[in-house]
Amino acid sequence: MFHLSLSESQNGSGSSLIGFRRSLCLIEELESVIGYDLLLGSIAAFYVFMVPYTKVEESFNVQASLGGCCLCHQYDHLEFPGVVPRTFIGAILVSILASPVVSVMSLLHLPKIYSLFAVRLVLGCIILWTIRYFRIQIRKKFGEQVEAFFVILTGIQFHVLFYCTRPLPNIMALGLVNLAYGNWLKGHFYAALNCLIFATLIFRCDILLLLCPLGLELLLTKSITLWKALKCCIGTALFCIGLTVLVDTIMWKKFVWPEFQVLWFNSVLNRSSEWGVSFVTRDTSLPLVFHFSTSPFVACSISSFVGESRTLGVILDRRVVFYILPVVSYVLLYSKLPHKELRFVISSVPMFNLSAAIAASRIYNNRKKSFWKLLHIILLGLLMVSLGCTIITFMASCENYPSGYALKDLHKKDNLHMRYSKASKESRLQSEKLVYPHVGSLTNNSTERWVHIDPFSAMNGISRFCEDKFPWRYCKEEGIPIQEFNQTNFTYLLNEHSNIHGFKCLFAVSGFSRVRLQIGIPPISLLKEPKVFIHGNIRSKDVMNRNWPGCS
Repeated sequence: MFHLSLSESQNGSGSSLIGFRRSLCLIEELESVIGYDLLLGSIAAFYVFMVPYTKVEESFNVQASLGGCCLCHQYDHLEFPGVVPRTFIGAILVSILASPVVSVMSLLHLPKIYSLFAVRLVLGCIILWTIRYFRIQIRKKFGEQVEAFFVILTGIQFHVLFYCTRPLPNIMALGLVNLAYGNWLKGHFYAALNCLIFATLIFRCDILLLLCPLGLELLLTKSITLWKALKCCIGTALFCIGLTVLVDTIMWKKFVWPEFQVLWFNSVLNRSSEWGVSFVTRDTSLPLVFHFSTSPFVACSISSFVGESRTLGVILDRRVVFYILPVVSYVLLYSKLPHKELRFVISSVPMFNLSAAIAASRIYNNRKKSFWKLLHIILLGLLMVSLGCTIITFMASCENYPSGYALKDLHKKDNLHMRYSKASKESRLQSEKLVYPHVGSLTNNSTERWVHIDPFSAMNGISRFCEDKFPWRYCKEEGIPIQEFNQTNFTYLLNEHSNIHGFKCLFAVSGFSRVRLQIGIPPISLLKEPKVFIHGNIRSKDVMNRNWPGCS
């Protein structure tokens, strides 16, 4: 009995020890996972607060999110519809998640720009969650070290974390593509195809260029069967088409399937070149050039040493070939389109980062060997160069939204004068009543501050989240000839022209112009030039009697 009790005691203590060790391992794993999320989330949030304003390509989803968050009729898509319609589904989802925070901010009477922070942070959380799902599958398939290098590469690159909070259709689609990548690694091939179908039919029709190569590869490798794929994918496609047609027909007040119209405009009518043309290369190394030009991806750069056009990650781990070929095909197929921007192929970056992470992990493990030591030094150098490129790109981006900063400065200067000037109330009462012949039937009283925003300013940083409360009023009416502004009585103009008859240039805001190489440290300098000019109506004594910096 004594020996039996001793044995039971030992077994019990052994089980407790094993359980304790498992708990410690679970805690360490949880800490590493949360640590990665906090790292990437902190970088993305830093970009949000440092560069809060948005460009014209983000304007539709920004305005739609504002309307959804405020639960009011602030949608302006019918007034400014754009070239082709876009879906409201992404903006509605983001606004639903952000609306509790935005409601609290509204109750606290915080400026609207804080609501833009909330919307962008919510979108960033969604995209980072999908990256987390992909990252977890990377850890399970390739190990913790590859996962760590994947996080490092994602963190020191600029575009993914900078764009992940920006309400672009490409970023909405990126979230679904990340889920597809995760399911692909997990072996859930039909789920991966369904995610890409959802992204293609609702957010970005050009994801079809990724869906087709992936589907073909899965069929050729017998990972899926044609009949089962058709049954699964057709049902998903019908659901997606029905959803987007239902929602967007209601919002656009006409029967519409947005992505079909985009596909028709870009592919059938072939009018995408109206937005600019990029050089089309037939070189099979395009993915490598693309990667090195955006951020020096390790695998793509070092592969030149072995004289092949494939990434080093593919060479070192044959499993990567299965995952990288459809993505390379996607970038190559996209290169044939006349109009190209980096954000159009941003969905390829996570999978290329996986390939680069595998190469970096292999180099790190063999860093003490003679040949690999050289590759390890090159690896560290490329990581530093990538970080340097990120810093430069970030600094340029900070200066790339001049009209947002111009409107903010105008609010600050005018409100400060209105608050502390002893004569402000009297001068407002004595100022003439203003008439705006180009604003339709809007009425105005002497206390209102009317600001006209020209198309250039509206495209480079201004959205409705930038607007202030009464007495500020805003007009974005287009087509007013510059020589006719003197016939209007706008209080202020935000305009790309420095001289406008009937108005005085009060101050100017500079924006990023170009990069210049120079001898010395730093070897690169960012040049700025005046981009947006703020003009005041010369008939407004209240405005003319103040001290303004001027535009000279």
